[in-house]
Amino acid sequence: MSNWQRKSSLDWEKYVNKMVKVSAAEKHEYEGWVLTVDPVSASIVLAAFLENKKMSISVVMGHAVQEVQILNDGDEETKQWLSCIFAPEESKAHNSEELEKRKNNLKTWLETNHIPVTEEGELGRTLCVAGVLTIDPPYGPEECSSSNEIILSRVQGLIQGYIEKQQ
Repeated sequence: MSNWQRKSSLDWEKYVNKMVKVSAAEKHEYEGWVLTVDPVSASIVLAAFLENKKMSISVVMGHAVQEVQILNDGDEETKQWLSCIFAPEESKAHNSEELEKRKNNLKTWLETNHIPVTEEGELGRTLCVAGVLTIDPPYGPEECSSSNEIILSRVQGLIQGYIEKQQ
């Protein structure tokens, strides 16, 4: 087991949103911005910006990582850009103020209709309904998820009705 694999999740978190150079087995080297590190396999997900606003996503398997060197810290703009890479296209179309307003309006409407709702996640961006259903940005029926199909269907119907009423 390599030194990289022995690190804890807190150690790996220090690399997120940083430009790194990864030395891997068989003298392979990779450069890119760290999106995340898988806590089970220690694999590193890198994003590299290419020409024409395109990007390359690479995964360096944890068992192959020999050394990780930080080349550059990301500024706020870079962090914001990296956080949107895997976001659905719909949520990219909304700015943070608009998403916050949509979240608060939906939460207020759900509470007015006696549906228990809380905010969850690091930034409080996810709404949790009765502890069994979550709604992610941009807070439409498609962003609902639950293992209970009946609750999922009913809440999606309620949200669809709410959205139609707003328009």
